[in-house]
Amino acid sequence: MGFEVLLKGNNAARLLGGLLAALRISLVSVVISIILGVLLGVLVTLRRPVITAIYRIYLETVRIMPQLVLLFIVFFGSTKALGLNLSAESASIIVFSFWGTAEMADLVRGSLAAIPVIQYESAASLGFDQVQTYRYIIVPQIVRRMIPLSINLITRMIKTTSLVMMIGIVEVLKVGQQIIEANRKSSPNAAFGVFATVFILYFLACFPISRFAGYLEKKWEN
Repeated sequence: MGFEVLLKGNNAARLLGGLLAALRISLVSVVISIILGVLLGVLVTLRRPVITAIYRIYLETVRIMPQLVLLFIVFFGSTKALGLNLSAESASIIVFSFWGTAEMADLVRGSLAAIPVIQYESAASLGFDQVQTYRYIIVPQIVRRMIPLSINLITRMIKTTSLVMMIGIVEVLKVGQQIIEANRKSSPNAAFGVFATVFILYFLACFPISRFAGYLEKKWEN
């Protein structure tokens, strides 16, 4: 079945190391995305024409442009056009944060738009300014809704990090390909065993996170 290649040398440890590389990139990107996404989402709800226009262009760019193209633009394009010396991991974090911030901002914007206008009016009648209104009244109400969605963003990031192999990062899928190539003659079925193991590793990383998000959604709906 091809699983025997995992027992050769340190192949199993290499796969785990590749998974950790993917998890590191995704988790750093998610933290940045949540922070910047919340700030941007709040700014958009202020309905300033310039901010709204920039946000729309940004959001549509992220939705239309594939992440792989963005990776190539940032990693290869910035090196030549701007003279930057970005590492592949830094370029990946920039791209995934760029994508994740747009996703998070849209979630925040939608959650804030669902808050009844009367709550803003009530806060104003009590003498709250905009900052106080968001800090003490609006944000506490959307936190419960946003946490499960933020957790789901982590699973999406983890799965999408498989793209970073295209710019030379040795993550779990890249390691798997290397193992298959090294054992092509001695283990013709290595591809099945290696990719099945990669599937299991992704499943073990993402399933608990997904279930935790579902648990929070059900708990806070009651």
